[in-house]
Amino acid sequence: MPIAFLYGIITFIRNSLYDWRILKEKKFDVHTIGVGNLAVGGAGKTPLVEYLIRLLKKEDPNIATLSRGYKRKSIGFVLADENSTAEDIGDEPLIYKLKYKVQVAVDVRRVSGIKKLIALKQTAPKIILLDDVFQHRSIRCGLNVVVSDYHNLYYNDFMLPAGTLREFKRGINRADIIIITKTPENTSPIDIRNIIKDVNPKAHQQVFFSYLKYGELYMPDNQNTKLDTLNELFRFRVISFAGIANAQPMVNYLKEYAAEVRHLPFPDHHEYTLKDLHDIERYYNSFEGGNKILVTTEKDLMRLKNPLVWEIAKTMNIYILPVEVTFKDKEEELNEIILKYVRTNRIHHKKYT
Repeated sequence: MPIAFLYGIITFIRNSLYDWRILKEKKFDVHTIGVGNLAVGGAGKTPLVEYLIRLLKKEDPNIATLSRGYKRKSIGFVLADENSTAEDIGDEPLIYKLKYKVQVAVDVRRVSGIKKLIALKQTAPKIILLDDVFQHRSIRCGLNVVVSDYHNLYYNDFMLPAGTLREFKRGINRADIIIITKTPENTSPIDIRNIIKDVNPKAHQQVFFSYLKYGELYMPDNQNTKLDTLNELFRFRVISFAGIANAQPMVNYLKEYAAEVRHLPFPDHHEYTLKDLHDIERYYNSFEGGNKILVTTEKDLMRLKNPLVWEIAKTMNIYILPVEVTFKDKEEELNEIILKYVRTNRIHHKKYT
């Protein structure tokens, strides 16, 4: 706790310097939407960025994503192409590139990254989605979206290292949209009202609840080869493995439909080796009999496509479980806020109430 308090004071001073305009925030003449959180760890930013890509691509196909490219081996600014790998740009940006065919760039220095995207001239994006950017105060995003995991809500958390917060809870005041992610399906209206009461949103803020929506399992080298979850998965024993921050929602979902589920955890953003694949294969083979499959996530698939392990991985009986987010009856309301921002001619817009 003493270290957490000291860390909190440091981040408070830094934020105050930006609030007092001593340190400058950079605005850009393009629409910028930042997605971030107050805490470290997996709070569901990636499915949300995918949701925004799908929404905004219908509005204007000329969009781009910019992130730091966590655990990539390249340095500096990298603009992804069809041959990019997770080692070049990171696993999450690779998902955006391969699934949605949008411009994807990575750069630790986000201000520099935006400038280089704008400098592309003919292909310069009109909308830039900034992934994990909330603590990058050097950028003033047109719209700030902050997520918080339902199972680890920021207002019950503590500063690092006592908890998982990167800054004091009051930082949430900079958000325009607050999204409570991974909300259980059976959450009651009373629970939702209580959380909104605890969040205590400001006049300019809107609070939404997102829910995970899993798709049909598919083969990594042929997305047309799928398993019907409702009608087929009950016949299979599943060995799941994943290098993500929190695999429990995926495991819980599989347990609802599969005959049996065993899970092999790996560290978040784990870079798979041949030894890892051999260990997974041995564990898989230790279960006698047929009707068994391996299941992992799309993030893990990006890392399995590393040329050093892909030749082995594609021979294994692996299925991929895709995931999206849904907002149920509040989806149109959220979409309206996002679209209202990108449709405005006032690039440096005020907060919408």
